[in-house]
Amino acid sequence: MIIPSVAKPLLLQFSFAFTAPTFQRFGALMLSAILTTGRRTVSNMLRTVPALTPGDGSSYRRIFSKRRWLSIKLGQALTRYIIQHYLPEGPISLAVDDTVDEHRGKKVYGKACHRDAVRSSHSYTAYRWGHKWVVLVILIKFPWASRPWALPVLVALYHSKESNKECGRRHKTPPVIARQLLAVLQRWFPERTFILAGDGGFSTHDLASSARRRRRGGAVLVGRFYPHANLYAPPPQKRAHTGRPRIKGRKLPAPQTVVAKTRKRTRLTVPWYGGQTRKVEVVTGEGQWYRMGQGLVAVRWIFVHDLSGTHRDEYFFSTDVQMTPQQIIETFTGRWSIEVTFEEMRAYLGLETTRGWIRQTVLRMAPCLFGLYSVVALLFDLLPAKQKKATVCWDKKSTVTFSDAITVVRRWLWREWVFETCGHQAAFSKLSPDFQELLNYAMAPAA
Repeated sequence: MIIPSVAKPLLLQFSFAFTAPTFQRFGALMLSAILTTGRRTVSNMLRTVPALTPGDGSSYRRIFSKRRWLSIKLGQALTRYIIQHYLPEGPISLAVDDTVDEHRGKKVYGKACHRDAVRSSHSYTAYRWGHKWVVLVILIKFPWASRPWALPVLVALYHSKESNKECGRRHKTPPVIARQLLAVLQRWFPERTFILAGDGGFSTHDLASSARRRRRGGAVLVGRFYPHANLYAPPPQKRAHTGRPRIKGRKLPAPQTVVAKTRKRTRLTVPWYGGQTRKVEVVTGEGQWYRMGQGLVAVRWIFVHDLSGTHRDEYFFSTDVQMTPQQIIETFTGRWSIEVTFEEMRAYLGLETTRGWIRQTVLRMAPCLFGLYSVVALLFDLLPAKQKKATVCWDKKSTVTFSDAITVVRRWLWREWVFETCGHQAAFSKLSPDFQELLNYAMAPAA
């Protein structure tokens, strides 16, 4: 397989996880998945570039079902590349959330009925049959983007209570899985500090406490808080010969009580969802968040009131009491990029179109698609500036979107990989520029 020179620093990072023959096929499938439109089944990917995928189709399907390799090694290689090239120093911003990937079928491994947060509302709950994936992303601010991009690096499958009970496994909730994924990153990079933003479902005492307990390196959790949270002062120092020491100090008023008694609020202009800014009023406080059996966690909480009246009042918290209200709001609203990633994966990478049903295939294909989102963004950033031209335009559009990135990467792959490998590069270069552009548009649509 001929790998374009621009892409070698990135794509060769994954070679250590495979044998040479398997990497040849995996690399061909990875690039074919970028070029493919429609369903991301192995058969459809092989039909996209049949000349570059020699051999029987079963040899490519066995990569996901039979071959011996670990998805977590690919995640480690991808994470190391991102941190070394984009975040060599300073804190690393993360976000975590779960998403439901619809996958019907009687024999599909890990399938269950899950609540679909995208289609649900306060008055209506939508359910879907399929897989729930807990996704940990790194937030990267590219120079050509107006907002941070959420690049998936670690993905884990959530199993329902019924499935765990049937298989004799210990049940793990999404926050517990997120805690384990964060621990993996901390083990790989023990000297780095992570700032993890999670929505309400991941703003748990357990996750906050586990992030604080790490000896080397550190992690800060930012998420939604609870108006009636149990807050206490730090426990007093133990006096000699006075019996068992106290585990908590005096009871502090709940955030809701403090907000009701505060007359003078601080006004701020803060970053908001979608790259906008909002004028808000905030009230802040500190305390030791207590939960029975789990001890104390020092937090700074803030109450946010949107002065425009279009957004409901919110409570947020951070396990770093030195963070300012401005920083806490900016960190939490920055996690919205992970929702954009989920939507773009469905629209452009066929997240819900895989058809594998056995255990190994299920646990490998979807995580590889999540990683493919990161690969497309990184390949786009590696391309020369003259090739980074926006191709999907609409009114008031002023920044590069994922549809632009994948379109440009597809055109580049047709030129530098498909035509080069098949020996058609010289013939293609003889065509008129207008006809080359026409072919590029036809072969590399956004979706």
